[in-house]
Amino acid sequence: MLPFDFVIIGKPVPHRAKDKKALRAWRDHVRTTAQYCWGDHPPLTDKLHVKITHFYDALLGNMGENLDSERIIKPVLDELNGVIYQDDYQIAELDNRRRNLNGSFQVKGMSVALAEGFCKGEEFLHVKVDILKNPESVI
Repeated sequence: MLPFDFVIIGKPVPHRAKDKKALRAWRDHVRTTAQYCWGDHPPLTDKLHVKITHFYDALLGNMGENLDSERIIKPVLDELNGVIYQDDYQIAELDNRRRNLNGSFQVKGMSVALAEGFCKGEEFLHVKVDILKNPESVI
């Protein structure tokens, strides 16, 4: 079951967006996608490492304007509560990245989910959840 990854297709709407209707729709999309991909597994209870990569399309003029990385991930982490993990306090390590879809990538061992995201040809988030490997490590 772990590591578990999935993609959320679409342009993220940041926490504190002025358009509250768009934010609610994005949050609903995130939760629905996570529920579909996670299936009927119970939420995890372990300490976790979560990696979120935002793949955006710079050729369409979307260079992440007004999309502060921290504000992008908050709605995602909130909507995974009760679905993939019991509460986001379980996230002991969090990696947040942003990559241009039109860049060159070397991907070894690409997951089916990540391949799906690239094949759509649209902006997306790739979310990967795994058990924290070294919970005693300070850095």
